[in-house]
Amino acid sequence: MTTLIDGLSLGSIYALIALGYTMVYGIAKMLNFAHGDIIMVGAYAILTTLNMAGHPFLAAVVAVIVCTAMGIITEKVAYKPLRGASPLAVLITAIGVSYLLQSLAQLIFGSKSQTVSIGNFDTVSIGGAEINKSTIITLAVGAVIMISLQLFVKKTRTGRAMLAVSEDRGAAQLMGVNVNRIIAVTFAIGSALAAFASLFYLMQIPSVSPTLGAMPGIKAFVAAVIGGIGSIPGAMLGGMLLGVVEKISLSIPVLAPYTTAVEFALLIVILLVRPIGLLGKKRREKV
Repeated sequence: MTTLIDGLSLGSIYALIALGYTMVYGIAKMLNFAHGDIIMVGAYAILTTLNMAGHPFLAAVVAVIVCTAMGIITEKVAYKPLRGASPLAVLITAIGVSYLLQSLAQLIFGSKSQTVSIGNFDTVSIGGAEINKSTIITLAVGAVIMISLQLFVKKTRTGRAMLAVSEDRGAAQLMGVNVNRIIAVTFAIGSALAAFASLFYLMQIPSVSPTLGAMPGIKAFVAAVIGGIGSIPGAMLGGMLLGVVEKISLSIPVLAPYTTAVEFALLIVILLVRPIGLLGKKRREKV
């Protein structure tokens, strides 16, 4: 019971990060490998705010603002000029942005890990299992955020415009949709989700370093591919599945040292059975 709930909690973190990957890919048709480092930016924003003000709620708000601004700036400066470039050029740029953010963090904050104290969370008993309150908060807030995102995409004008751009950018532009604005909004939303992910991540592992976002970013990308890259429900499902698999593997002594290998093996198996991911949709290529 405890392992399952912990896995769902970790999975919700991966899902929040994976949503950024899948939204950007679905709308801008690019893989933003710098997205994982936005988590690191959010973590340092939380650390700095806590050191200055000492209030976790204020730190979360600052992290969302900083990450959203970073996402918009990154899109405007690094990706918008490459809108018509080859996918390889955009991919190389994304990797360059990732290393740039890590290097800037190292110059500003140093290379050593720093402890982040968000608060002391007690445990509660649920069905005989002792569950940390931080796990419950992560699950509850993560669920609210993901449901709200689904409602935003389905019910609002901007959300429907995002769906239109993801289906056919040219047709959406002819219908009056401002594609550049929609892509900027997508980066902003994805980066805001990464800020929440950084907060929940620090609740579980209270330490921040310039490379903080590297492994969670890679695992979230794996989650997005498992669920079906470009599918919002798929990113949620993939994140939850990966989190549960990771916690179960860690709970088994024989598998614990090979947890990362188990996760990537799961990716390979799923892609062999269903190459487009669990909830991915086949797209017809225009000629």
